[in-house]
Amino acid sequence: MPKALIVYATRTNQTKSIGELVAEGLRMAGVDVRILSVQEFDKTGVNPEDFDALVLGSATYHGEMMQPMKTFLFKLEQYNLEGKAGGAFGAFGWSGEAPGRIFDTMKIIYKMKMVGGPLMLKSAALGGGVQMAQGYGKEIAGLLNSAG
Repeated sequence: MPKALIVYATRTNQTKSIGELVAEGLRMAGVDVRILSVQEFDKTGVNPEDFDALVLGSATYHGEMMQPMKTFLFKLEQYNLEGKAGGAFGAFGWSGEAPGRIFDTMKIIYKMKMVGGPLMLKSAALGGGVQMAQGYGKEIAGLLNSAG
């Protein structure tokens, strides 16, 4: 069974909620998922190289991703993530830059195999957000199935 790791940074728990829905979509498609906050990741000793997919999320705050996610992205440079499936997501109030910046880092710096684009939602509960987030998880699972 393929395995996915979701790591997120959140301010108001909206990004966490979106990540949980992405995890549901992955599970619906037969993927074993572990979901952690950035702070939890540091305490677990989890190795991202042990997963087939990596999905990262951060809220956008004042036009930027949250600082703990920026720091986490630098930490990830020590791992070989090339060719792994990936996606990026996040909640936002106005502008929503964080998921795009995370997505680009994963694609360009880590050379991961990314889904079509980042998932950006104001809230998991608004405007079909549940279906969009679950669908995003299924899309990432599709990358895993096509790679296998």
